[in-house]
Amino acid sequence: MLFALICTDKPASVDLRMAVRPDHLKYLESLGGALKAAGPFTTEEGSPTGSLVVIEAADSAAARAIADNDPYARAGLFHSVEIRPWKWLIKNPEAA
Repeated sequence: MLFALICTDKPASVDLRMAVRPDHLKYLESLGGALKAAGPFTTEEGSPTGSLVVIEAADSAAARAIADNDPYARAGLFHSVEIRPWKWLIKNPEAA
């Protein structure tokens, strides 16, 4: 089952995001095939304001565990994290 992790950064947290980013990227890489897509939300000027991470997990509890173990979450970057089941219908490279 796919889940969208919709993460919103705390205000004025770009420095924290940049400091933790290498660990965050390593963590995402460690998810292997469970990671389907990821990238930051930004302002129109390009400054990061949050993250969208799409993962495959057995259930919402497993998705929550993945979200909670992200170095960004552990560092306290996020103001909120919403976890929503998601269905990839359009341009899914794994669809037959």
